Amino acid sequence: MYDRWLAQEIEGNRANPYALVLFGARQTGKSTLLRQLFPKPALFVNLVDPLDHARYALRAETFVAECNALPRGGAPAEVVVDEIQRAPTLLNAVQSLYDREPGRWKFVLSGSSARRLRMAGANLLPGRALLMRLYGLSLCECPPSGVEGDVAAAPSPLAFGWQGESGQRRLFPGMDLVSRLLYGQLPGIVAAPEGSRGGLLRAYAAIYLEEEVRREAAVRDLAAFARFLRLAALECGQAINCRKLSQEIGLAAPTIKSYYQILEDMFVGFRVEAFSGRARSRLVSSPRFYFFDTGVRHAAADLPLDAGTVLGNPGAVLEQWVAVELWKRLQYLHGGQLYYWRTRGGAEVDFVLERAGRYTPVQVKWTERPSGSDARHILTFLAEHSERAERGYIICRCPRPMQLHERVVALPWWAL
Repeated sequence: MYDRWLAQEIEGNRANPYALVLFGARQTGKSTLLRQLFPKPALFVNLVDPLDHARYALRAETFVAECNALPRGGAPAEVVVDEIQRAPTLLNAVQSLYDREPGRWKFVLSGSSARRLRMAGANLLPGRALLMRLYGLSLCECPPSGVEGDVAAAPSPLAFGWQGESGQRRLFPGMDLVSRLLYGQLPGIVAAPEGSRGGLLRAYAAIYLEEEVRREAAVRDLAAFARFLRLAALECGQAINCRKLSQEIGLAAPTIKSYYQILEDMFVGFRVEAFSGRARSRLVSSPRFYFFDTGVRHAAADLPLDAGTVLGNPGAVLEQWVAVELWKRLQYLHGGQLYYWRTRGGAEVDFVLERAGRYTPVQVKWTERPSGSDARHILTFLAEHSERAERGYIICRCPRPMQLHERVVALPWWAL
């Protein structure tokens, strides 16, 4: 059993009266985490199980009756419902029970589709629930292997880690950079033998991304959605171009936009907007789209799951991984935005972190030997935003941190 960073936040909110709602894509470890933190709930409902689904989906009164039958007194009775989007009416039942006797039950709900709940007009328990999201493994949960140096001593553009003694954590197996970029960081993939990872990712793409996403979102033209999914994966990290995809797939641009929204609602991907700041008219404004995991992206794009997929275009894949890592950290830290910066004159910074009114530009390079020339666009950004941006970073494969300029540090990928 491995530990997850989010567990400390869930444990910290365990004693309060609010319900906990945990969202995230399939296979990010929601069910495993809930079973680990709530090993003996008074009632556990698994709506992926056909029997539980048949028992509760159309008969919320059954759920209410079973909750009412739980013993009174002592600590609140823990009630866990997994994949709540498969029976949205249970949310109304949870609210009714919560409002009637606050503190009698501790409701813990998980889901992998915000879209289905929204389309069903589901009650998301306003004022009664804390919403959390679980993502694929972060760097602190899946440590680097095959590197030298002290990770804790290195600076970082977005510090992120556990509190307490590091020796007490049960971390996932370490991964080197190429394996991490190739297979991604879904918990089940990282924990699996390397020879099984490719097959598991292909199955994920076929079963979840194509079949389940289409079913959850009620997509009518399944073949067109499959073509969109592959092209969207191939275009990962590029500016969204609905007109181009529309011509290639043969669908209207509004339909392409709706397909991107489906992926976001299912937590399969996210947008990185263009940074505006000052001099808005000089900037490129189309958002970029990233899949939530590099391994899932490769499988969805139908690319070979071998090292050649990474090494054929390593800079782009490393950029995708950095995007996912920064995005996950911002979500877990509950604050900040991730942007990219590009002017029409050609200056470009891969990512700009905005937190507490401060900007931090981040460039990604595959090189092992970064130089001052790699920092020129970061310096341009810092000069234009000097009042709110102090320093920038280059994430690369250098063996140790390097000071390239008084305001720019190159960091090894493992120090991110």
